[in-house]
Amino acid sequence: MSDLTAVQLEELTACLDSQYHDIRNAVRTEFEDTGEQHRIDLLNREPGDSGDQSLASALADFNVARFDRYIQALRDVEAARQRMESGEYGTCTDCGLPIAFARLRVAPTAKRCIECQQKYEREYAQAGQPSL
Repeated sequence: MSDLTAVQLEELTACLDSQYHDIRNAVRTEFEDTGEQHRIDLLNREPGDSGDQSLASALADFNVARFDRYIQALRDVEAARQRMESGEYGTCTDCGLPIAFARLRVAPTAKRCIECQQKYEREYAQAGQPSL
């Protein structure tokens, strides 16, 4: 269970919202450069409830390698929001201990405490997958 206070959760929610909007703006710029107006319209929608198609899923069908980093970043934000809704946010998915607030301020989408993240990176470094 997380040790985060309501004030801390509010701050982290604002961080996630800001991160989400920054990613949307970067994607919008990319689409404007390619003339993808129907995708720009999708970006102009405000995020709905969890039942709506996620922006990451909508981008995934636009199979262009340069969007991969945006897709993963959006999925990370969406997953963090889901963990907030379920009350699991701020709890390490590996060991179940609280993730330090200082870590979440730097990486609000973090799903592991620093110790478990370091262990994960050592174990999976050969896979070549980015992690947080």
